[in-house]
Amino acid sequence: MFRITVTGGKGGTGKSFVAVNLALLLAKHFRTVLVDLDLEAPNDHILLSIDKLENEEPIKLFLPFINTSKCTKCGVCAKVCDTGAILLPGGAYPIIFPRLCSGCKACYYACPYNAIIEGYHVLGYVYRTSIIIENTELTLVTGVLREGEEHVPPGVNYTRKKAEEIETDILLMDTGAGTGNQISIALKNVDLTIIVTEPTPLGIHDMSNVLKITNEMGIRTWTIINKSSIGDTSKIYEISNKYNVEKIYEIPYHRDVVSSYVERKPIVVKYKNSPITRVFNEVAQSIMELVRSNGK
Repeated sequence: MFRITVTGGKGGTGKSFVAVNLALLLAKHFRTVLVDLDLEAPNDHILLSIDKLENEEPIKLFLPFINTSKCTKCGVCAKVCDTGAILLPGGAYPIIFPRLCSGCKACYYACPYNAIIEGYHVLGYVYRTSIIIENTELTLVTGVLREGEEHVPPGVNYTRKKAEEIETDILLMDTGAGTGNQISIALKNVDLTIIVTEPTPLGIHDMSNVLKITNEMGIRTWTIINKSSIGDTSKIYEISNKYNVEKIYEIPYHRDVVSSYVERKPIVVKYKNSPITRVFNEVAQSIMELVRSNGK
């Protein structure tokens, strides 16, 4: 399995746009799974014109319960909880706040009296949807957090694991915004990271932060400059070269992109002769050469 992560830090740079169109091109030649790891705002299915996600499965997160017949009110569980999910009122049994619990199980393993009962609560849901677009088959795995949930990393980890259970040639992961732990989970043990950025101060700032992470992790990295015609790209090239980015591609701002968004049709399907599609074809061809050279 060849693993690719599409990320970039700043929201709105076009990560999902890039991931969806590349996945469709790669699926013409390899078994491909597209994973939407933006659990707070997944939109790959929207870009693929999918109105209903299929095969719902809950994301279960560990949640402690107190066995009062064993609990001595020693307070160890509250001390080891680093999210404040366990409160020990004076002379009372521990109180659990489910929304604050990260599911780390520190309390479960630390309790000297085995008074923690292993339970769970539903953090969100994972969906597995089979897609056929113009005779091209693609599997979309989508993670979605329940409203009000705050613990994104466990959901991202679970969604990725469920996707990796599928027998495939290419696993293409589309991350959410930011550079936090949930992004590091998506970058672990990948063969290629594609950073999607834009020629704006915030886009360049976040691209630089992601490059520091991929460089530290020793990951092969490419850069795609989306909306490249709206600003000066020289700084992006300078930073990319500093971190030994292997390939840099430019996607100019174009009306075909806007039309494809409005009609919810991937640009590589709607406008096969668009200059934007030609860029995607070039990127996909380079990826396929990597996959074949790696024997995956």
